[in-house]
Amino acid sequence: MHHIFDERRYLIPFRAALLPQIFTEVLVIGQGVAGQCAALTAAESGEVIVAAKGKLCGSNTYWAQGGIAAVLDPADSFESHIQDTLDAGADLCDPQAVKTVVEAAPLCIRELIDRGMQFDLAAAGGGSTLALGREGAHTNSRIVHADGDATGRVLATTLRRLVAENDRIRLFENCFVLDLITVDGHSPRCIGAITHHPIFGLQVIWASATILASGGLGQVYRESTNAADATGDGFAVAYRAGAKLADMAFIQFHPTTLYVAGASRSLITEAVRGEGGLLVDRDGYRFMPDYHDQAELAPRDVVSRAILTQLRKTGHTQVYLDCSPITAPKFKERFPGISAVLKDFDIEPGADPIPIQPAAHYMIGGVLTDQFGRTNVEGLYACGEVACTRLHGANRLASNSLLEGLVFGQICGHCSLEMLESSQSRVPIKIVSAIPSSDRSELDVSDVRSSLRSVMWRHVGIERDGDRLVEVAEMFDFWARYTLDKIFDDVDGWQAQNMLLVGAMITRAARWRCESRGTHYRLDYPVPTDEYRVHDVWQFGEVEPSTMTVDQPVNTEI
Repeated sequence: MHHIFDERRYLIPFRAALLPQIFTEVLVIGQGVAGQCAALTAAESGEVIVAAKGKLCGSNTYWAQGGIAAVLDPADSFESHIQDTLDAGADLCDPQAVKTVVEAAPLCIRELIDRGMQFDLAAAGGGSTLALGREGAHTNSRIVHADGDATGRVLATTLRRLVAENDRIRLFENCFVLDLITVDGHSPRCIGAITHHPIFGLQVIWASATILASGGLGQVYRESTNAADATGDGFAVAYRAGAKLADMAFIQFHPTTLYVAGASRSLITEAVRGEGGLLVDRDGYRFMPDYHDQAELAPRDVVSRAILTQLRKTGHTQVYLDCSPITAPKFKERFPGISAVLKDFDIEPGADPIPIQPAAHYMIGGVLTDQFGRTNVEGLYACGEVACTRLHGANRLASNSLLEGLVFGQICGHCSLEMLESSQSRVPIKIVSAIPSSDRSELDVSDVRSSLRSVMWRHVGIERDGDRLVEVAEMFDFWARYTLDKIFDDVDGWQAQNMLLVGAMITRAARWRCESRGTHYRLDYPVPTDEYRVHDVWQFGEVEPSTMTVDQPVNTEI
C-alpha cells in the first residue's frame, strides 16, 4: 500500500534560545483523573511537577457526566463486568488489562470516599447505599455518579484538593508541552520536556521519569464533546519522541450530543437512556429496536451508526431523545447540569424532545504501554485516554474511562519511581532544533485547522471508505508541505501542527484496517475478519505498522 506521509514534516521547530531550566524527579503531563492520580501516587516517594495545559475545567475529566463503573452490588460480579467489557471491545481487549481494572474498581471507589468524594446515594437503603445506574452494553447496574450528571467535575475537584494539599507536588497551569526531550543510547530515553508558559516563555523541565496523561484528541473532529484543550498533543509529542502508537483507527463517537444550530455540542450522557430515555426520529418513531436487541442500550458504535442510517432514511438533520418516560421532575433531579443547559434553549425534558446527533467523544487507541504504563521509550510512561493499555479493545464500554484513569494513574505513579533508583544520572544536554526555515508560501493556520476538522468528520468519522481515506491522506500531505515546516511562536500554531500529525495518523490506521470492528466502520469492508484481529502498532520512521495479537504481551524495548 502506498502511503503519502513524510514524517519529517511533523517535527516541531522552535526558535533556539538559552532556556530556563527546572528539575524534578517525576514530571506528569496532564491534570485529568489519570494525571492527578499518577502525581499523588508518585509524590509518595518523589518530587513531582504537574504540567497542565490549561485550567482544571479544560480537561475532559472535568466534563465527564456518566460516572464510574464498579462492581458494588452483591447481585453483580467481576465476571459480568469483565465479560461486558470484552463484548463491547469486539474481540480486541487484553484480558489481563480488563481483569486488572475491573477488580481494582471497588477499592478505588472506597478510597475516593475515604478521601472525601461524595457519591450520590440511593433513595432507599438508610441513606448510606450508593446509587447504581446502568448504561449502554452493561448487563447490570454498576455506575456510581456524583451530583447527578457531574461525576467528572466532582472527581476532578476532589483530586485537585488533594494535589494542592501535597507539599511534594508543584502544579504549573497554562504550561504547554511542545516536545519531550530524549537522548540516544542503547535505546531512546526520555529525560524531560520543553514547555511554554504565557508569562515565563519557553522552559526546560528535566525529569527522571515523565508520565504522559494529556487526555484525548476530539478537537481533531468538527463535531466533538471534548474540551477545547483536547487537540491530541500527547499523542504527537510521544510519536515524535519514538514512542509506539497503537489502534489509532478506533475513535468512539458518542451517540447523543445536543444539536442546536449555532451552539456548541453539549454531551447528553448515556445515563439518560439508562434511566428510560428513548431515541425517536422526527416523526416520533422509536427506531433503535430495528437495529439491535438492546435498543437504546446497545454499544455506542451501534447506536451512532443507527442514527446515521435513520437520518438517511428520513432525510432529516437530527433525531431526538424522548425523555417523557423519565418525567420532568425526576430528570431535573437526576440530571441537574443537563437540565440547566437545556433551559438555555427553552427545552423542557419530558415535555420537549431533545434534538441530538453523534459527535467524536473518546480516543481508544494511543501510546502503547505494558501493564505497568511503560512505553518503549525508557523513562516515559502513559496513562488515561492518551494511552493504549488495550483495556478497551476496539470499543470502550461506558464509564470504564474514569475507572481506567484511576487504576492506571496509580499504577503509572508507582512504576515511574523505578527511574528514581536508576543509576543513570540526569545530566542536562544541549537542545537542538535543527529544522531549517521554510522557503514555501504560508497557509493560514486557522483555515487549515478548520478544514482538517471538517474533512476528518466527513471522511474519517463514524463511517469510512477506502477511496475517501486516500483523498484525505493526500490533503494531509498538501497541508504538511505548506504548514508544518514553519516556525510558530504560539500555542495555536503548535496545536495545529499536532492536530495535523494526529489526523494523519488516524487516517493512516483507518486505511490500513480493511475491515469493520468496534468503532471503526468501513463501508467497503463492512465485516470483521480474523486477519485484522490484531493491534496495529505505528512508530516514527516506519511506513507500515507492526501487529500484535490480542494476548501478546507488550515489549517495551525499542
